[in-house]
Amino acid sequence: MGRTSRRTSRKRSKLAGRAIAASAALILGGGGLVAVNVYANAEEGGGPPPESQVQNQAQGGNQQATTISCPDVGNQLPEVPEGARAEVDRELATLDSQITDAYAKFAEAEDKNSVLGPLEEQRRPTIENIRSAIDRGGQAPENLDGMAPCTLRADDDGRGGQGGDQGQGGQDQGGDNGGQGQDGGQDQGQNQGQGGDQGDGQGGDQGQGQGQAGNGPEAGDFVDIKSVRPNVQKPRTQRGASRGTFTTNCGTNENGKFNPDNVIVAPGVSNGAHHMHDYVGNQETDAFSGDDDLANGDTSCRNRGDKSTYYWPVLRLQNGNDENDADADGGGRDKNVGEIQTPDQVTLKFVGSPVGKVTAMPRFLRIITGDAKAFTNGDANANASWSCTGFENRQLKDKYPICPRGSKVVRTFNFQSCWDGQNTDSANHRTHVAFADQRSGRCPQGFRAIPQLVQRVVYDVPPGPGFAVDSFPEQLHKPITDHGDFINVFDERLMQRVAKCINGNRRCA
Repeated sequence: MGRTSRRTSRKRSKLAGRAIAASAALILGGGGLVAVNVYANAEEGGGPPPESQVQNQAQGGNQQATTISCPDVGNQLPEVPEGARAEVDRELATLDSQITDAYAKFAEAEDKNSVLGPLEEQRRPTIENIRSAIDRGGQAPENLDGMAPCTLRADDDGRGGQGGDQGQGGQDQGGDNGGQGQDGGQDQGQNQGQGGDQGDGQGGDQGQGQGQAGNGPEAGDFVDIKSVRPNVQKPRTQRGASRGTFTTNCGTNENGKFNPDNVIVAPGVSNGAHHMHDYVGNQETDAFSGDDDLANGDTSCRNRGDKSTYYWPVLRLQNGNDENDADADGGGRDKNVGEIQTPDQVTLKFVGSPVGKVTAMPRFLRIITGDAKAFTNGDANANASWSCTGFENRQLKDKYPICPRGSKVVRTFNFQSCWDGQNTDSANHRTHVAFADQRSGRCPQGFRAIPQLVQRVVYDVPPGPGFAVDSFPEQLHKPITDHGDFINVFDERLMQRVAKCINGNRRCA
């Protein structure tokens, strides 16, 4: 694929100061968190609304509709003829843009239902284009027609600070279902609304409302990490396991390379992600990068044999200050605002299998972990892991952590560790890789173990609920939408060394 030259890096605006005055502090009283944060609503109920209430949200019910929920057509396409993939990817990106545009109208509309009809009219011919492209070389799924209508939904996810699903951070694995995340966390809901020993937490200087962009996050999206019970589980290591590690140092994106593209999901489409990504590793990565561009690109990695691409949504401080992308695609135009935070630390480590040896990854293997649309899609493919330094045996899947003073926010991405042995990508970018079984550590039948990328990103942000991850605008900056992307561009000889190191139970870098 050819590559169009365009600037994908920009300079961050100067921070207005790392220490932010607490205009809405977290106050202890009666052993719990009584005054929440700047995003709190006057009243927040617990649990989802009844169906009749959801249906009536746009007409002024107790829980008003807060976003648009559309079926994810891409998830229904496990097989697309090779010759049709470029066209299908473009049409899928068009569906995302249609939802983004409809959400902007939804945010301003008095009658929220008024956006649904025009959105369905836009989606039908786009979905038909997808069907036609697939049918020319194969057979499209039968259920595509029914995926045009969208619905409205309320933000009933974790109302009142309930904890919901807690990820298994050390080993977020999804059994035999190729590419799926693990929804097997312990239910911490009964304790999540309590502040614990969080008297020193601080909010931003936002005042009332839902985040700086008006579409999240909200109070119920945060939880005190001290109130979460340890929940990390790992398979028992067996005889013959590959216990080695290989660590590659690629920096923290201190040079400020960003763009709102996604070359895996939407190749050839500018702003295909509708949110900004941090990049480390390959410096040539944008929507128009082909394999040759990546192979010949520069890298931020210390080992020049690693030209892999590592990227994830940026984290922004919600302190009332804008970045210089406040009027740009992926930034303010897509309701992603606030100061982008440079990670304090990024660790990229490849680990082995608890039950046997690993085989080297094929060059240009593409892996996505997590689901950028998990708030509306559901958590089948969600794989977010949020925690705090000093508390990383407690992982959150659908909440942001409130860390005590002196502790830092941690995002952990545990990538799929099983490969089908044939494909470097798949139509839905999931089924060519899979997670090992969480209990046994074994790959599904027909898959082989490869070095597992474990990515740990640490942020030194002010204590309290004053931050959010970038997202598609209709996903409301929910923590469960966190995700990571990886393209293996290791030199083949170096990748063989990675596998040998891991299989030899050594620690290498």
